[in-house]
Amino acid sequence: MIRILWLAAAVVLGTAPLRAHDEKPGTQTEHHDEALVKLSAAQIETGKFAIEDVRGGVLGKRIVVPGSIVPSGDHIARVAVRLLGTVAELRKQLGDAVVAGEVVAVIESREVADAKSEYLAARLVFDLQQTLFNRSRSLWDGKVLSENDFLRARTTFEDARVKLELSRQKLFALSLNAEQIEALPQQPVETLRRQELRAPIAGRIAERRVELGSLVGREGQESELFVIVDLSVVWAELAVASADLGHIREGQSISIASGGGAPSPATIMFISPLLDKDTRSARVVASVDNAARVWRPGAFVSAAIPIDQTPANLAVPKSALQTLERDNVVFVRTDGGFEARKVSLGRQDGRIAEVTAGLKAGERIATANTFVLKADLGKAAVEHEH
Repeated sequence: MIRILWLAAAVVLGTAPLRAHDEKPGTQTEHHDEALVKLSAAQIETGKFAIEDVRGGVLGKRIVVPGSIVPSGDHIARVAVRLLGTVAELRKQLGDAVVAGEVVAVIESREVADAKSEYLAARLVFDLQQTLFNRSRSLWDGKVLSENDFLRARTTFEDARVKLELSRQKLFALSLNAEQIEALPQQPVETLRRQELRAPIAGRIAERRVELGSLVGREGQESELFVIVDLSVVWAELAVASADLGHIREGQSISIASGGGAPSPATIMFISPLLDKDTRSARVVASVDNAARVWRPGAFVSAAIPIDQTPANLAVPKSALQTLERDNVVFVRTDGGFEARKVSLGRQDGRIAEVTAGLKAGERIATANTFVLKADLGKAAVEHEH
């Protein structure tokens, strides 16, 4: 009993150092026991210690710049009309998910009815003239029809073909696609005034700008019905000082973070050749994979841009480090909980520290909430004193 109390006191006072990784098994067993934090698997899961494998890392200086999240220009679309009409149906509400090509609204327009009627009439005339021209060509080949009559038939047929193509192009300009145009002859006459508006991309309805019965499509009136946003990819717009532009390049990997949350990788895709006249900074745009929908447009972020990178054989996040009696320690996962392991550190940057002794690659350590483990270790030492 006297020996146990002496050892506990020695740990608290610093006279009994923590067992280093290179100590031989079986030596200083009592000290090793004092460096253990015994926890069950359930307690470890509840503690959210973010256990990671020890591995190599890259040390380097970083430039930290402010920015904000905006929708990707390649993943935002607007459902708009190009003619005067009235909103007859709104099939999607704010926040609804849509797929590309899905009908989101229907408008009624006399201009649409006129354009469709013109196309249908031109198609009938073209079909008739094509039949007459084919007959005239057969007669011409049989030397029954005169050359003048054949030329007149061909001219009439070409005129009908041009008019059909012009009416078809007018429908394309009104946002009808080829499939919709081909289906017009089977469409009931009373529905010719209706035009379906389809989603150009998949995503969610971010804005709805009209109501049922709204007049749309002319100057002074709303022409956009919906704004659709796909947030699987977003952009981070950054402001980089002119003095730092020499350290960055397009295609460079960076990380962004907000409010102390976990950082996300990003890739610089554009560096503006122009500087803001007031701030003397350049607009830099980075693409961010947002499949987990972590980032929302409008959020403020800070971007860490690495420079002068140097590899390290072993490195740990600074969040994994704690100090016990002036020694740097990490908490290594064991079968019964965690072991406070003394480590020797080398080079450091703002994120990670190189480990020169005390750990091996592949060992698992706690990288978050390690202050809780330190507190538990101190509590255990005090209890041993008593």
